[in-house]
Amino acid sequence: MALSFLSRSSQKSQPAIGSDGVLSFPSARAILLASVGCMMVLSLLMVASASIPFALSRGMTELYFFEHQLTYMAIGLVVAVIPYYFVPLRTLYKTETQFILLAITGVLLFLTLLGTPINGSKRWLNLGLINFQVAELAKLVMIVFVADFVVRRSFEVRNGWDGFLRIFLVVGMITMLLLLQPDFGSLVVIVGTVFAMFYIAGAPYKQFLALGVLVAGLAVLAVTLVQYRLTRALSFIDPFDDIQDTDYQLARSLIAFGRGEFTGVGYGESVQKLSHLPEAHTDFLLAITGEELGFIGVTLVLLLEALIIGSAMRISYNALKRRQMRMSYTAFGIGIVFIAQTIINAAMNMGAIPTKGLTMPFFSYGGSSMLISLVMVALLLKIYKESPEIEKSQCRYY
Repeated sequence: MALSFLSRSSQKSQPAIGSDGVLSFPSARAILLASVGCMMVLSLLMVASASIPFALSRGMTELYFFEHQLTYMAIGLVVAVIPYYFVPLRTLYKTETQFILLAITGVLLFLTLLGTPINGSKRWLNLGLINFQVAELAKLVMIVFVADFVVRRSFEVRNGWDGFLRIFLVVGMITMLLLLQPDFGSLVVIVGTVFAMFYIAGAPYKQFLALGVLVAGLAVLAVTLVQYRLTRALSFIDPFDDIQDTDYQLARSLIAFGRGEFTGVGYGESVQKLSHLPEAHTDFLLAITGEELGFIGVTLVLLLEALIIGSAMRISYNALKRRQMRMSYTAFGIGIVFIAQTIINAAMNMGAIPTKGLTMPFFSYGGSSMLISLVMVALLLKIYKESPEIEKSQCRYY
């Protein structure tokens, strides 16, 4: 009896083995859900720790930002239900749907310019429960629009300049509205994502070279002609030459990483969050994580982001194998947005690039980013669920 019990126990404890006798990996859906869930829990823990001194200094309750981050997550999960259950993918990829979404996004971006400035920028619409940053919606809308465009206009994309010229009429409109806010970081992410999707779609190399030179030139002008951008671009070269003024944030961020070393000083024991690093719970949350949880904590955050990105790419590849090109490009574009924001936020915290106001997906404090990121996850899960069910004769619509 004892032997039979041990035999049954060992069989239950063995990992799943595929039909080919090879150990099977967890599904992209399982890894995606687990990684996003872990990131959200870690976000709540670190936002609670990093924001308490900031909240108390402004007469708020200790857990004000923790409660708001939890509320944003709840709202995001509720909103994410809508595309997952009630928006058919075939409807989403219709041309009229694309232009309706673009028109709504354009109008909302224009309305933000009429709002009240926050920290010198007009990026938010007051929706009552949250101040919504429309640039986050623009990222998702542009992904869906370009995913449909590169399939519908595949010949123009791969032959000549017509595809680039058409798409950059749309990108140009979004660009102008974002620069007027101003929101240079979101603009970089959107343009970079469009470039990546065109590259995967087979656009000629010479177009990338020419447009790369053009975009780089425009970026240099955008930085050099605006004083605060030029100051940021120059300050990161030597983050300790003006520690009390232009280099203040970056220097404090690097000090936080230095204090944390390998294992950190302990959860809740950060010194830099005590009004030294301004609004540490937002863009510089990774620096506080490095101080309190050390190299191990930062590695965990980046590993979870990598798993989320890898899951998006697996979903994209599986749709590609079934010739569901629009779905494949959509999942790929979402993965690129997550890659761009993760790299930019981490590099900014570590002094590898100038400081820029971009959140780390699922981690930094922010309602708009959390909401749209969860909607993107819902879209990935919908693609994962419906992709195997679509008949081969219908794949050209997806």
